[in-house]
Amino acid sequence: MADTSNPDIIYTKVDEAPELASASLLPIVESFAAAAGVTVGTKNISLAGRILAAFPENLTEDQRISDDLAELGQLVKTPDANVIKLPNISASVPQLLAAVKELQDQGYAIPDYPYEPTTEAEKEARARFDAIKGSAVNPVLREGNSDRRAAAAVKKFAQANPHRMGEWTADSKTRVASMSGGDFFSNETSATLDKAATAKIVLTGADGSETVLKDAVSYPEGTVVDATYMSAQALDAFLAEEIEKTKAEGFLFSLHMKATMMKVSDPIIFGHAVKEWLKPVFEKYGEQMKELGVNPNSGLGDLLERVKDQPEILAAIEEVRATRPPMYMVDSDNGITNLHVPSDVIIDASMPALIRAGGKGWGPDNKEHDAVCVIPDDSYASVYDETIKFFKANGKLNPATAGTVQNIGLMAQKAEEYGSHPTTFEIPADGTVKMLVEDGSVLHEHSVQAGDIWRSASARKAPIEDWVNLAIERQKATGYRAIFWLDDTRAHDAELIKYVRPILEAKGVADKFEIMSPRDATRASLETITKGENTIAITGNVLRDYLTDLFPILELATSAKMLSIVKLMNGGGLFETGAGGSAPKHVQQLQAQNHLRWDSLGEFCALGESFKFLSEVKDNARAKILGETVETATQGILDHGRSPSRKVGEPDNRDSHYWFARYWAEALAAQTDDPKLAEEFAPMAKALAENESAIVSELAAAQGDPADIGGYYHPDPAKLAKVMRPSKTLNSIIG
Repeated sequence: MADTSNPDIIYTKVDEAPELASASLLPIVESFAAAAGVTVGTKNISLAGRILAAFPENLTEDQRISDDLAELGQLVKTPDANVIKLPNISASVPQLLAAVKELQDQGYAIPDYPYEPTTEAEKEARARFDAIKGSAVNPVLREGNSDRRAAAAVKKFAQANPHRMGEWTADSKTRVASMSGGDFFSNETSATLDKAATAKIVLTGADGSETVLKDAVSYPEGTVVDATYMSAQALDAFLAEEIEKTKAEGFLFSLHMKATMMKVSDPIIFGHAVKEWLKPVFEKYGEQMKELGVNPNSGLGDLLERVKDQPEILAAIEEVRATRPPMYMVDSDNGITNLHVPSDVIIDASMPALIRAGGKGWGPDNKEHDAVCVIPDDSYASVYDETIKFFKANGKLNPATAGTVQNIGLMAQKAEEYGSHPTTFEIPADGTVKMLVEDGSVLHEHSVQAGDIWRSASARKAPIEDWVNLAIERQKATGYRAIFWLDDTRAHDAELIKYVRPILEAKGVADKFEIMSPRDATRASLETITKGENTIAITGNVLRDYLTDLFPILELATSAKMLSIVKLMNGGGLFETGAGGSAPKHVQQLQAQNHLRWDSLGEFCALGESFKFLSEVKDNARAKILGETVETATQGILDHGRSPSRKVGEPDNRDSHYWFARYWAEALAAQTDDPKLAEEFAPMAKALAENESAIVSELAAAQGDPADIGGYYHPDPAKLAKVMRPSKTLNSIIG
């Protein structure tokens, strides 16, 4: 019997639609893997799981769970790591509150989230919650850089079956608006440390008082350390101007942020937008709303809920709304606007969707309109601005002939902005922020005003060098045009270029790579793929996130089908399965109609790579066969149109898993590298084929009525299994 105490592969337990799909797919994976002597274990990194792990003293003995995220954080630093990571919730405060409420209703004595903690107990609880929300998972697990691309089978299928693209015309009024000064981009300073250092961040007030914002921040030699701030005054002026300009133009107003991953800075910026949108209301009723618990950072939806019994405030809100431009809608049928919930509009998903639609967004009239896309910080807004300008001039992309943009992303060890949360502060008073090294020297210094958002980010030497070498490997393997998306006029990028050029020259490959600003690289990449050619975008962490949604959504219609390999720096492998941005709507449909339209193609791709990686590091020939036959099964899903349908009554996620199991079993039975393994799978392949009618009928019969899974954030395992494995015939064959 295989040893299950130290599994060969870890499959993560997550949230929403990917977790629902796992209840159907994972038993298949475990069954097939066991035949090759491969063990598969799970680790819980779901939002509910992270909350429960954070408050063990509040729970009964049988309610307590291990801190699986911490355990995985140690595992990914070892050569033995082989982790399949599904997309998890990077929780905004509203999502965190909803998850806590659900757990409390289920009998878990989790404390309430303290907005303004006063007691020591509340402060401690707030610190634990703050460690859970936002990008709590990815910085822990990503101990390597990213190699992300469309799998060959997926790209081939997308070209043969091109998805619908919205029409772009030269007279489109859709545009991107970003700050021309006073933002993170314009205020950035950067320095590379010539030796290891420990720094502290100090605010010296106008009255001479000193406040230590952060002490003992340690950096190894060679770290690129940045600091910058966004002026609250400049932000408010920019938002006010864009609201008025949008009204005059007559188009939709939309705000595009990353309030999940950028869990400290972006919710504050989002809150500024809410306050500016309802400025007269806040001026008149601000104190009263504060007493009601209103926090603009939580969005318009939370605000409206808290003032629902205040007719005077509600009337004032409606009066102001009448003077504003129409707003981009998340759900026009239910009046959910762009400003309702900070996690409802995530820039890396929302901007590509709008661009794919020809620059159109849904308005409150339930019709599509041109839109003003407000992206306050100008650091990466140019990517979307240039994309929109390109399509206005050249028309929509043709997925049938388009080449592909692959990505090599710098993300290891909390690189760049996504690791800035512990060193991001909303400044309490006018003064000067300094980052001081232990020898007393000033690394960074900024004059700031109360309400400004100051932050510091860093990128370490080893990940930077690994990133450049990974890019060299990928370019050599493909021969594709390769571009470092670095702006030599930006402080941080200039420091990275000092690493990039010497490595390229030392390896004798400087002529194989280009270095361009993000704006120029965007145009160059679009020109390349329009000609049917391919390119590699070599980017920092944020652009990695943005581009691996933007180009896949244009090329494939979704980023969920991407192959995402993280070559961990200590030798292990992390295999990510794509984006989960549409997951909430999928869960809602399952609960209402027992139909799950989530497509597990990303999981299939990651699974194949995981098995092949395992075969290499543990010399397991059968694992290699499993990986190769997973690819055959995935191709079968695509070639025969077995992906889930969006509509109830048609095949869904569970049907696609039946076909995946069948194609996989048939491929294993047909392979000749291991006759004994083929013999083992032949009966299963035969049974899956002979019982097709019964299985398909049982799966179809499950659809239509509401499905009870026992919870949104923390479903009941037994109820979930019953919903997601409704075919007794299939279950008996798989075992």
